[in-house]
Amino acid sequence: MILIVVCLKVPSLAPCFFNIYMLPLGNVIRTHNISFHSYADDTQLYIAMSPDDTRPIEALFNCILDVKFWMANNFLQLNQDKMEILVIGPEAKREKQFLKLQELSLSNSETVRNLGVIFDSKLTFIPHIKQVVKTGFYHLKNLARVRPLLSLANIEMLMHAFIMSKIDYCNALLAGLPKTNIKNLQLLQNSAARVLTKTRRRAHITPILKSLHWLPICFRIDFKILLLVFKCLNGLAPSYLSDHLVRYEHSRTLRSSGTGLLTIPTVKTKTYGEAAFQYYGPRLWNSLPEDLRAAESINAFKK
Repeated sequence: MILIVVCLKVPSLAPCFFNIYMLPLGNVIRTHNISFHSYADDTQLYIAMSPDDTRPIEALFNCILDVKFWMANNFLQLNQDKMEILVIGPEAKREKQFLKLQELSLSNSETVRNLGVIFDSKLTFIPHIKQVVKTGFYHLKNLARVRPLLSLANIEMLMHAFIMSKIDYCNALLAGLPKTNIKNLQLLQNSAARVLTKTRRRAHITPILKSLHWLPICFRIDFKILLLVFKCLNGLAPSYLSDHLVRYEHSRTLRSSGTGLLTIPTVKTKTYGEAAFQYYGPRLWNSLPEDLRAAESINAFKK
């Protein structure tokens, strides 16, 4: 799959007026049968293709030309310095697409930043995790200096603002990653807990996290996924997520009927398939107790 992030030069309009002004851009993109998402002044175009089929890339190139033409006619300017292309897939199959992109004067990037998350071509999210850990330890170092001057309540508030909020931001994307990929995030959380509670480095971390009611990183990721599944099943999530979940229905009446189970689809690959929301979410959901799956409100589900 090719992900292209197009950052538009924002005019001096309020966000609401800007979104109204940009509405016709969607029609321009749709004429090329290309999927897209827009958020404020960022527009992402998505195409999925087989390694030997270069027609989607040509359609993408023509779409970009039409976007430039539309913007020029509407007193806007495409910020080409911030336009990036990311090819996602097995390395051997990506090589063919690089050549076609070069023919069309489109440069490929190893990583792209999308709404604060760094995506890489293998979806390992290692560059993103490194950036979060680097920023987190920088803030933690500063918080450790002022720790003796602040009360527990105040330092905990700062920890959530500068450390935990960064760890939890879009962490559902990290679902299915090997533990080796997220171990540095766990080290950051452990260090934050030690600074907060003034605990020695050699002390066992599990009781400390439990006393703070902090879930370990892997469980925080699973918790976020389960919240998304609950929202999807209760009409609280967008269709691009809820459409991937199918309730389990058997042709015969079984004890499992009506227990809120979801269908787990068959996947071809462990790396990408089992990490996909449509597989990972139902697998986690079906492992929950029946009374928890039947929770009537999101607050009851969180408890």
